Amino acid sequence: MWLQRTPLNIKIIYTASGAQGPCVQIINVEEAKRRKSTCSYYDDDEEEEETLEDFLPDLKQKSMLLDDMQVEKLAHRLPARVQGYPWHLVYSTQEHGTSLKTLYRNLAPVDSPVLLVVKDMDNQVFGAYATHPFRLSDHYYGTGETFLFTFCPDFKVYKWSGENSYFINGDISSLEIGGGGGRFGLWLDSDLYHGRSNACCTFNNNTLAKKEDFIVQDVEVWAFE
Repeated sequence: MWLQRTPLNIKIIYTASGAQGPCVQIINVEEAKRRKSTCSYYDDDEEEEETLEDFLPDLKQKSMLLDDMQVEKLAHRLPARVQGYPWHLVYSTQEHGTSLKTLYRNLAPVDSPVLLVVKDMDNQVFGAYATHPFRLSDHYYGTGETFLFTFCPDFKVYKWSGENSYFINGDISSLEIGGGGGRFGLWLDSDLYHGRSNACCTFNNNTLAKKEDFIVQDVEVWAFE
């Protein structure tokens, strides 16, 4: 038995035994993972070799803020409904300029969850997974799958605490993720230049950056489509 890796999250299994001729099976990645957990014909070396590739998604563009290891760690924590989908870069300050208005405009046709990645002037990387694309709104929206994350100093995910439903809110002046008592888990201004990260009730998070107020270096927003 041997595996052929293909794009689009498909695996082709070739098997042959005894008097039986060769057999070809085409399965998706999720089925391959299920078989690994229930069958014995995958050896340990093969499983270890597959682990990184299974969780390293197909990025249609190169990220300037995340390396492969960071992408892998985030992919592990994404909800099952978006795992396996390609990542598309829909907004980048390096490509589109520093404007929250442009960010909203680029996300207008998006109909999938999004991943916000921020790098500050201290070269710290952090952000949020949002269940709905960012848009202008006069109220909070999103669901409890929304979470904050940081790689400062180590990788940490802050999931919904259940204390309130202040997931996502945005207007022309700022974008807010997480809130309560005037404190925001992650806040960005209209120029995507000044940012703030407070401990907030929505996620019971620590400050994502080294300090609560930070200067933005770059921003990326990825969609799963």
